[in-house]
Amino acid sequence: MSETAATTMPSALEPPASRFIDRTVGDVAAQLAGATAVFRRHKIDFCCGGGVSLAEAAAKRGVDAAAVAAELAALDATPPDAPQETAALVDHIVVRYHETHRRELPELVRLARRVEAVHREHPEAPAGLADLLSSAQDELRDHMAKEEQVLFPAMREGYARSLDMPIFAMRHDHDHHAETIRALQSITHGYTLPAGACRSWQALYNGVEKLVTDLTEHIHLENNVLFPRFERGRNA
Repeated sequence: MSETAATTMPSALEPPASRFIDRTVGDVAAQLAGATAVFRRHKIDFCCGGGVSLAEAAAKRGVDAAAVAAELAALDATPPDAPQETAALVDHIVVRYHETHRRELPELVRLARRVEAVHREHPEAPAGLADLLSSAQDELRDHMAKEEQVLFPAMREGYARSLDMPIFAMRHDHDHHAETIRALQSITHGYTLPAGACRSWQALYNGVEKLVTDLTEHIHLENNVLFPRFERGRNA
């Protein structure tokens, strides 16, 4: 087992948050999507000063390392499997995907702008990534609001008639999200980092890869599981 693997695999008896205490801040920032936002809130340097443990970095800032570790552990929680019952499935989509997108995208935009600015002379710098992520954030915000305000309430109440028209509009949005996914994969060269990439760059690509994974699963659950229950001729 590699040294890195040994530091990232908790024992079965280890409290969930404690596994972050002795890991370096830079390692956590690079590997755990959303961690950079936690460190930014606590004014912990995860880039140039990321070579120290969370315990040491927190002590330098005068913050509670255990509290920071607990925030990190919450990000790393394994999501539950999607439930089958419609109302519960809708709630799962909102909590697991909508709220995650809203939480993680602003930080990805900030990271992308930082990486593009600091490494603008690098031949592999992801020029245009921040603007692409910002557009994705705006589009998802509008899309999710329409679902939460119109479509999902009707589904939760067991709306008896077909919801073909609003579902058609949501499927159209999903097609555009799929184009965004392909653009994100292209501009990051499949999330391939250049040699010597800084921790901000590592965190950015790790976060973009997670966004693509989450968005793909999100679209699948809606297109293939939830929506057919309310479309004419496709009701299970």
